[in-house]
Amino acid sequence: MERKIIYIINPISGTGGRRNLHKIVERRSNEAGISFQIFPSVESGDYGFLKKIIEEEQVTDIVIAGGDGTVSQVVGSLHKTGVNFGIIPCGSGNGLALAAGISKKADKALDVIFAGHSEPTDGFVLNGQFACMLSGLGFDAKVAHDFAKQPKRGLSTYIKQVFRNFFHAKSYRFRITSEKKQLDIEAYFISIANANQFGNHFTIAPKASLSDGLLDIVIMASPHKLAVLWQTMQQVGGFTPLKDPSQINPKKGVIYFQTEKISIENLSQAPLHIDGDPAETPDTIEVKVKKQVFRLLKPKA
Repeated sequence: MERKIIYIINPISGTGGRRNLHKIVERRSNEAGISFQIFPSVESGDYGFLKKIIEEEQVTDIVIAGGDGTVSQVVGSLHKTGVNFGIIPCGSGNGLALAAGISKKADKALDVIFAGHSEPTDGFVLNGQFACMLSGLGFDAKVAHDFAKQPKRGLSTYIKQVFRNFFHAKSYRFRITSEKKQLDIEAYFISIANANQFGNHFTIAPKASLSDGLLDIVIMASPHKLAVLWQTMQQVGGFTPLKDPSQINPKKGVIYFQTEKISIENLSQAPLHIDGDPAETPDTIEVKVKKQVFRLLKPKA
């Protein structure tokens, strides 16, 4: 089947230096002899208007040039169309692309796209909203909310918000129900991960896989703020062992387990982010993995 690509380019993702991306995409696609169209990302996050174009013009691939939030919105809108999805990482974190081994350099990302190798990839739904990569409650969500308000994007701005929020960080009360256990706990954050990282190679769920049919749950429950730094580094370094949910010890500083679904009662109204984008704070969060729900263009292993 002849390949036809729709590129969706987010003009405000990440930092500057994206002015030439349109030219790179056009040049490389023409050199590869692949038919293509370019659309800008939309503020609403709803890409359902592309379904008719995909069907009528037999589009085979959707390529998203943006960050994790844009990727999540596009895949959530269009994964039922059966197209392949590619990523040109242009965000501040690019967690899904990095977890999949996709380079942040546009030309190398396009090499992966033109090679045409795709693999079934998991996603998950959180109160019915689709997510690809990582969502969370508490500290990292507060950072995401504050980061979204900044006039300047990029990694340096994100790091500033992390440090600014750390000194004022507080714990939140949650009631967590997995398939094997209910847990009442205070925690600084809860991460729900399909990919292994927040982004920028900052690995929060070392055992996470994009296609294992499981979600990795990381709960930072340390009672002492200063211990959070050390325990976070232990988690990032892969030193916190995975536990069976039935064997969770609520007194541990870091709780790490895998599950297909989880329910969280947000008793202290902790803020929420979904794939790095701020979301409304819910009272209860129902999360369930969606196994092999879309095909991702990625390098061969």
